[in-house]
Amino acid sequence: MGRWQDGRGQLIVHGERGELAVPLEVAASYRARTKGLLGRDSVEGALLLSPAGSVHTFRMRFPIDVAYLDRGLRVIAVRTMSPGRLGLPRVRSRHVLEAGAGVMEGWGVRVGVRVEIVVE
Repeated sequence: MGRWQDGRGQLIVHGERGELAVPLEVAASYRARTKGLLGRDSVEGALLLSPAGSVHTFRMRFPIDVAYLDRGLRVIAVRTMSPGRLGLPRVRSRHVLEAGAGVMEGWGVRVGVRVEIVVE
């Protein structure tokens, strides 16, 4: 799976209903991962934090869906987090996807589903 650089791309969800492409922002540098969604009122599509094993929602303005991905980009856990929370570290998590609360279910992101990252 390699290392990505900060930028934009697409998240491809290989779900039960086929493939779905979602706009993606990649935060791979320390600075971009640290900032994440802080200071924003929403997110278009999803944000990938890589590498990452846990997240927090302190100083965030809105609730988010969080999907923890293993080395092979398979979803190992999905949680909805309100602002002001600290997520538990996931031992096998190598990457974390963040999106607005409630959208991942509609995309078909659930435990066991594999996703693909396509960068522009």
